[in-house]
Order: sequence, then structure tokens, then C-alpha cells
Amino acid sequence: MALKVVCDNKIPFLPGVLESSGVQCLYLPGAGINADAVKNADALIVRTRTKCNAELLNGAKVKFIATATIGFDHLDTEYLKTAGIHWQNAPGCNAGSVVQYVLSALAALKISGGTLGIIGAGNVGGRLGQAAEKLGFKVLLNDPPRAEREGNAAFTELPDLLAKADVVSMHVPLNATTRNLANQEFFAAMKPGGVFINTSRGEAVDEAALKSAIAANHFSAVCLDVWQNEPDIDLALLSQLKFGTMHIAGYSQDGKANATAASVRGLAEFFNIAELKEFKVNNLPEPTPSKLTGRQAEDWQAAVLSTYNVADDDAELRLHPEKFEYLRGNYRIRREFPAYTTDNFGLTAIGFKN
Repeated sequence: MALKVVCDNKIPFLPGVLESSGVQCLYLPGAGINADAVKNADALIVRTRTKCNAELLNGAKVKFIATATIGFDHLDTEYLKTAGIHWQNAPGCNAGSVVQYVLSALAALKISGGTLGIIGAGNVGGRLGQAAEKLGFKVLLNDPPRAEREGNAAFTELPDLLAKADVVSMHVPLNATTRNLANQEFFAAMKPGGVFINTSRGEAVDEAALKSAIAANHFSAVCLDVWQNEPDIDLALLSQLKFGTMHIAGYSQDGKANATAASVRGLAEFFNIAELKEFKVNNLPEPTPSKLTGRQAEDWQAAVLSTYNVADDDAELRLHPEKFEYLRGNYRIRREFPAYTTDNFGLTAIGFKN
């Protein structure tokens, strides 16, 4: 009997891949993946819009779930463990895309140095720190779980980081420790005139406290890609930001391809589909132009903005905030730094190709 898989229909590059190996696939909107749809499925491939919990899965045949995302707070992992359902996420799949987003925000703000404080030094935060150091920033890392495992030498306590950083960028998973981590006390401890960026999870920020701190002119700029209550975002908060975008920091074509490939390979390993165990997405669309020349190749800010300018997505969201979900689901093609070539060897340090 053929393997049956229910898939989110917004996962790119997936249609036809599993079917080529005899798998039966049902594609549905993330919010439309319900208990009736999954009851006879062997596996699910989902995104953050599908809550994988007892309500969805009680009585279902599902034995494997892949989420084509880094975050997995939409998975009730305790329930899945009890139910004997194996799950996986796609750690690091869009790290390059989020690094590109944060560097674009810094470039658009004309910030070329100073101290960058990174809260959460996993795949994304770690890569951001490496790139920022190559660009001349002093980097402070805060990551209590890593500090506990590895020792404190490479890490900075949160109060010290907040007091010293010119820019604070959040890259934390969402859990009981990080929910509302950026609260009134957090913002009060930040260096006055600093920049605050959140590309992790909206629920990691107390939005009421953030609005109060912005109103008190505590920041020089705030950039949010993630929000509480998505897609029904706080329009008053949007109006206070320098840049606000529709949860697309990790939405490069490269990141999407990595996430899809990780999901397919994980499913192939679990169900022993030999021909898909090494699957990868090929032939991504090339950017035009793909070679940086002139001023774009002379300094990192111009180079980054030529590949992606956060101000473009900010303008689109402000024009139609009611279309948050549509804009996210129909996001334009965007390629990461390795898709571009340059004769400036200095830019290869952050991923551009020579």
C-alpha cells in the first residue's frame, strides 16, 4: 500500500518529488490541515500554520511529522513523544537568509560598525555573529543553554550585553524562558539610542512594553519581522517602527529549498525511501544581474542592499497590512549572497562568490 502524506501546499519545490517515488500526497493550506484530513495519513510535512497536537492527531495513523521550518513551537513535542510520533524540524535551513535580512537592516540604517549584541547564538545567531565580525563589528553573544554546556568564556550575561550593545538582535526559539523575554526591564536596560531587531518569534517580545519604550524615544530604530497575533498585527506598533515586515526574514529561495530538502530527506530516512535520502533542490532561479559591479562591489552595505533591501518589504506591508498572510504566502523570489559574484574578495567573507 502506498505511503500517504499530507503536505502544506505552500511548501515550495515539493509537488511531484514524493509522488515520483510512489508516495500519495494530499496538498492543503496549512490552516486547513485538520483531523479529518490526517486521520489516514502516515506522515505530515507542515509549516508553522499547522498546530500538531492531540486535537489534530488523536486517532490518526501518523507516525512522522516534518516541519519545513527552524522553529517548532507549533509542535506539541510532549504529546508527540507520548503518541510515538517521530518529528523533525529543519535547523539552520534559512540561517543565511536571516543573516542577509539583519545585515540589510543595518545597511539601510547606515550602521557600519559598533557593538552588535546577539541574543540566541544557534545556527542563525552564530552565523550572524561570524559575518558581523568579518565586517568589523564587535560581537557579544548571549545564549544561556550554550553557556551552560560550553562554559561562560564566549558569552555575555544579558544585562551586560544590553548595556553595551549599539544594536540588539534576537534569534531565540520560543519557549517558557524566552516568551516575553524582551519586556519593560529588558528595554530599560538597553543602551539609550540603540537599535532593536527581532527576527525570531513575535511572542518573545512584550509588544506593549516595546511601544512604550519607542514612545519614550529610547531607541534610534526598531525593526520587527515577527509579531504577536500574526497575521492580525498591531498597526499602532507598525506605525512606530523604522522597518516592519511580514515574517519573511528567512524566506529566501535558498532557505525554502533547504527546508524542503531537509523534510524530504527526513521522511525518506524514516520510511526507507532510498532514492530520496540524498534529495536536494536544484536549478534555483538566478538573480538578475548576478554579478556585482561598480559601487555595489565596493562596500558591504551597497552589496547587501543590491541583493535585498528590507525597506522594500516594509513599504509593501505598510501599504497593505491587512494582506500580511497573502504577502507572506506569495513572497517574491529572493536569493542569498552565494548566488551573486563579485571581484571584491573582501565580500567573500560574508558569503558572496568570487
